[in-house]
Amino acid sequence: MMKENKKQLIVSSIIILLPILIGLLLWNRLPDTVATHWGADGTADGWGSKAFAVFAPPLILLATHWLCVLVTSADPINKKHNAKAKKMVLWTIPIVSLFSSAMLYGTVLDAKLNMASITFAVVGLLFLGLGNYLPKVRQNYTIGIKVPWALHNEENWNATHRFGGKVWVIGGLALLLLSFLPMNFTMVLMVIILLVMGFTPMIYSYLYYRKQVAGCTASVSEIPAEVQKQNSAILKGTLIFLVIIFAILGFLLFSGHIDVIYEADSFTLDPSQWNSLTVDYEDIEAIEYRDGNVEGTRTWGLGSFRLLLGSFENEEFGSYTRYTYYRPEACVILTVEGKTLVISGADAAETAEIYEELSSRMEG
Repeated sequence: MMKENKKQLIVSSIIILLPILIGLLLWNRLPDTVATHWGADGTADGWGSKAFAVFAPPLILLATHWLCVLVTSADPINKKHNAKAKKMVLWTIPIVSLFSSAMLYGTVLDAKLNMASITFAVVGLLFLGLGNYLPKVRQNYTIGIKVPWALHNEENWNATHRFGGKVWVIGGLALLLLSFLPMNFTMVLMVIILLVMGFTPMIYSYLYYRKQVAGCTASVSEIPAEVQKQNSAILKGTLIFLVIIFAILGFLLFSGHIDVIYEADSFTLDPSQWNSLTVDYEDIEAIEYRDGNVEGTRTWGLGSFRLLLGSFENEEFGSYTRYTYYRPEACVILTVEGKTLVISGADAAETAEIYEELSSRMEG
């Protein structure tokens, strides 16, 4: 693979390193300390020097790129890789490098980027491309859906990858669609879509194998005894994993609470499933109690059928921060250093108590 694709390997490596050149051209405009990682709420939680931000990510991706190429080249049945499958290996990481650098430099230079929407769009397009290539991947040990039932039967492999390609294309379209939708529940939907894309082809492959055995078009003896033992373990492990994942999703969607902790000079909003937020009383410029819900679209944060937390926006406040229960009966609207913070209790009575307590502490 390396010899016959030498030119593509060189070009793809140059593209991976291209963000370094961009960083050098922007060097004087970059701050000495650059955000290199962001939490789930879109807030920077990892920092590095300007040199680290410019050089480290492309070099790490380049090392990963070459490792993938080397492992693929060492495949004992590598000759079966067709040209399109090799392109998957050669061009996936260059795309990731350009995308990650665009996000990093765009954020540093204060570009108005909706990181979630861009991520959905790029990941969706990536899976669209991979889904089109997947049916063309032949049996091998490094590329594709490598479950035992497919690795030991070419007919199963081909059927699994044709089916998997369709699933990935549909999943890519669904992720692309999420980039245009309001973000109230899109993060949860993204997790569900990725789980379906990952596990559906594996389950299909096993069912196809059982159908082959039942129809006598494949024999259990074709699969080594040791692998047959692994099959049962893989199935059980997959089912247990899925049960755990969906249990966690159910917990995140339908449970949770927000504790309000009052201190001498500040109060803290401490949700069970999100980052806490502390506000000094002296920074509160205005406070309002409002019956009913404050409508808005989540731009980043947690949206469930129990809690709405993170960054939101609407026509009234523009961009604002929200720590409320889902569709609360009432809200407390705070203006904190020129920015809007919307909070609530589990019901109208609890929200009224929050309003009274904050009002008294502000007066005090």
